[in-house]
Amino acid sequence: MRTPVAIACSIVFALAMPTAPSAPNDQRARDLFKQLIEINTTDTPAGNVTKAADAVAERLKAAGFPAADIQVLGPDPKKHNVVARLRGSGAKRPLLLLAHLDVVEAKREDWSFDPFAFLEKDGFFYGRGTSDDKAMASILTANLIRLKEEGFKPNRDLILALTADEEGGRFNGVDWLVKNHRTLVDAALALNEGGSGQMKNGKYLINEVQASEKVYQDFRLESRNPGGHSSRPIRDNAIYHLADGLAKLERLDFPTRLGEVTRTYFERMAAFQSDAQVAADMRAAAQPEPDPQAVARLSAGSSYFNALMRTTCVATRLEGGHANNALPQIAAANVNCRILPGEAPEAVKQKIEETLADRKINVTFVDKATPSAPSPLTPEVMTAIESTTKTMWPGVIVVPMMGTGATDGLFLRNAAIPTYGIEGIFYEIDDNRAHGRDERIGVRQYFEGLEFQYRLIKALSQ
Repeated sequence: MRTPVAIACSIVFALAMPTAPSAPNDQRARDLFKQLIEINTTDTPAGNVTKAADAVAERLKAAGFPAADIQVLGPDPKKHNVVARLRGSGAKRPLLLLAHLDVVEAKREDWSFDPFAFLEKDGFFYGRGTSDDKAMASILTANLIRLKEEGFKPNRDLILALTADEEGGRFNGVDWLVKNHRTLVDAALALNEGGSGQMKNGKYLINEVQASEKVYQDFRLESRNPGGHSSRPIRDNAIYHLADGLAKLERLDFPTRLGEVTRTYFERMAAFQSDAQVAADMRAAAQPEPDPQAVARLSAGSSYFNALMRTTCVATRLEGGHANNALPQIAAANVNCRILPGEAPEAVKQKIEETLADRKINVTFVDKATPSAPSPLTPEVMTAIESTTKTMWPGVIVVPMMGTGATDGLFLRNAAIPTYGIEGIFYEIDDNRAHGRDERIGVRQYFEGLEFQYRLIKALSQ
């Protein structure tokens, strides 16, 4: 029997779109969404990603996918990934549909309700992972089953990969699959999380496409000293060296550099600014030779705009000393940098060392990162996204963007698989709860995302 939610969503779609979605698929997606939310997939002793991967595999088998086309595998018993394939004609290389099953930790005492109990309330679905990233996982799975049921014959294989440890942990699923089972996920291009729709007070504005992302890189700053008794202090103090260095680092601004994706973002977003000066500055910054004053105003007015235009580094953790009555023998800090595509991590390290200008502070890499090049804004991809967006939400503009955070797109781009973060799920601009308390996604927006992905997948595979 159809739920009131499914009925309501079908009515909304029937009124707003040329073709109404599949009601059975609505229910299928919701059921799987609920099941995944209620499986704890954190990187904790209580978490188990394999349980979620197995649940997806069972649904695919029940839908008639051959066992040979479903793989549940990984390097750790609790960190398995599920990879499934809907076979096409082979006229084109495959399309990879990617989402991650793991979530960040959520403590019951921090939430208004159990974060691992699926809750529908006041037009929202609540639970850890509702927005990051189990909505996408359930949507992609349900749509793959729908396409199979409809007898759709894609011109390329459609590969579903739902993975572990995107949010952290020892066994990143995409990295492991690329290195150990490349043939399972090899594709011409991939769709991933990272680009969501933005709305203001319920009005849909833009549909983002994440075509590049900054590189996550931690550095350890460490000052050492022989120490001694605190009753006989000396100026050569490890904590003071570190503190002076961090004060210098606070004032460091890396040079601005705008690539194709960020220029396009500013050009298109200028039309949505209520402040005429901000709009003019966005257009001026998007020029081949950006206006330095416009760049300075944008950087000062928005930490997000600043992060789009330059590499950033910030101290995030401190440690030091070993006793209240002893001079410190060590003082250290973690500095987290988000590096623009195309900039070498070694160059960032050198810039930090030059800024510190203190040989008593040693700078080292923490798990040295590998940068990835932006994915090209090809007509094949952008036309499909723009036409699907226009059909579903007339007036909404598609805006390419660079993610200031990090996704598994890094590993795919480095494996020569262009990756595009496109969700088709809209969120209020000022209500981002991913990784936070009472994480949620709009009920209507979830089902719209379900239909958007269905149409986009078909547009890219026929």
